[in-house]
Amino acid sequence: MVIQELKPSKRIAGRWLAVLEDGSILRVSENEIVDFALYAGRELSGEEAARLIDTARLTRLKSRAIDLLLRKPQSRKELSRKLAEWEASREETETICDRMEELGYLNEPEYAAQIVRYYAAKGFGERKLREELFRRGLPRELWEDALEQIEDNSDAIDAFLAKKLKGSHEPREIKKVSDALARRGFHWTEISEALRRYGMDVED
Repeated sequence: MVIQELKPSKRIAGRWLAVLEDGSILRVSENEIVDFALYAGRELSGEEAARLIDTARLTRLKSRAIDLLLRKPQSRKELSRKLAEWEASREETETICDRMEELGYLNEPEYAAQIVRYYAAKGFGERKLREELFRRGLPRELWEDALEQIEDNSDAIDAFLAKKLKGSHEPREIKKVSDALARRGFHWTEISEALRRYGMDVED
């Protein structure tokens, strides 16, 4: 297989286009040009061509993974799912995820902490936070450290009750608001304590 032409891409900086003798185009990085000593007129053996194709493919997948992680943090499970959508093999997926962790782009402890901070700030309780950590595929061994960031929820629950009830002590409204707090992930002990602070006589 002979490289007929080697030229820089007009669309993506650092990418080169290797035009092969059959008319196909192989997209390669500057590193691959150096590693494989590529130049116009260079003839590749079948083995070299196969290795170059595999290497270039892995490089593109890594680049897409970095772009994704820079836009939005991911868990290893979420990134693996995305790589599968991009038709990465299981071996390629493991290699890329390991490399992203080494480079610091994939940081599950920090991602878990971000999720907890975000949903806690929106007034959700611990159960909801655990559901989000589970939904995003974060390892359970990271949960407790992330959840330790949660401060006392009393103010958030009290504010929610005051906003929704507006001074009402109507049992139907109390139940409606209590159910809403439960859906937001708060435990009954937290809800009942808040209702007592609100002035309700609540049984455990």
